[in-house]
Amino acid sequence: MSNLVSKRTAGAAAVLTAIWIVVGLLAPDSWPGVLLSIAASPNTHTKTLRLAVPIALAAIGGIFAEKSGVINIGIEGLLIVSGFSSIVATYWLGSGSTTMGLSNHWWGLVVGVLVSVLFALIFAIVCIEFKADQIIAGLAVWLIALGLAPFVSRIVFGSPNATTMGTFKPVTIPLLSEIPLLGYLLFDTPPQVYLMLFGAVAGWYLLSRTSFGRWVVASGENPKALDTAGVDVRKVRYAAVLLSGVFAGLGGAGFALGQLGTFAGGGQTDIAGRGFIAIATYLLANYHPIGALLGSFLFAGLTSMQDSLQAAGYAIPTELIRTIPYVTVIVVLVFVGRTRLPEAAGDDYESGED
Repeated sequence: MSNLVSKRTAGAAAVLTAIWIVVGLLAPDSWPGVLLSIAASPNTHTKTLRLAVPIALAAIGGIFAEKSGVINIGIEGLLIVSGFSSIVATYWLGSGSTTMGLSNHWWGLVVGVLVSVLFALIFAIVCIEFKADQIIAGLAVWLIALGLAPFVSRIVFGSPNATTMGTFKPVTIPLLSEIPLLGYLLFDTPPQVYLMLFGAVAGWYLLSRTSFGRWVVASGENPKALDTAGVDVRKVRYAAVLLSGVFAGLGGAGFALGQLGTFAGGGQTDIAGRGFIAIATYLLANYHPIGALLGSFLFAGLTSMQDSLQAAGYAIPTELIRTIPYVTVIVVLVFVGRTRLPEAAGDDYESGED
């Protein structure tokens, strides 16, 4: 029954999309025409790729943690601490300078990843060693990050908002960058986009084509069987959670240094819920890294379009426009998503228990 509903929903969405494109082409001054023009704009495409970076990488990290049996909803917090610490590190080292022949922006990215991994390790210890409730522990990571970023920012910068550090320069590949559409998307783009694309492929390969990936899946589905086979479930879960810290760190630091060039620590911070959207994204993708990458384009594309609508001066309440991506993700999850949680997700496991 659910498959039938999903097929009908997908079919209806395809028909509505086709109608929108036809109306947009025939009446370019209409709302469908305006939206079609924005969706087809190269600026929308490039911005979508860059905005997808924190969502996609955090989602891939969340997949590894949850497939191993540890629900890490602290992904939002990992994005915050990695993004903020990467800016602080770049500031201390000196923006525009190099250390050991490498741009300090890259060293800032490395620091951001290390801080994210440190927080992931603390989270893993609390959940695996002390068997704390994983949801509460994840919320704690998020809340600590939410308070820590503005606090440290006031100490370092004298304000909740960091000093502007600049961003990574785009990597332009001669000749290939001239290819229509693909050229400016894939061959004339900032390095964090390449990190995202490589991370999605690496995450898929690691999860589905290696022994470690099989151990991760078994740890989340049947940890007793994995233990009986002689594999330490605790070590597998530790590794998976730390890996989620690596991916989230790349996402947060890549977003801060590649897209923002600074970091606002006040309010929701510049991450603004992208970690929670990442969770919805990998659930929508049913724990598939490539699917999570494609799902991140949905949210990032809607965000990019909403920014273009606001810049064009359309008289639509800002608050209403900002809800569009979130509502869209919820609708897709309700009508299309068929996610099955790992059997042992959220459960503690002690070696040798019955």
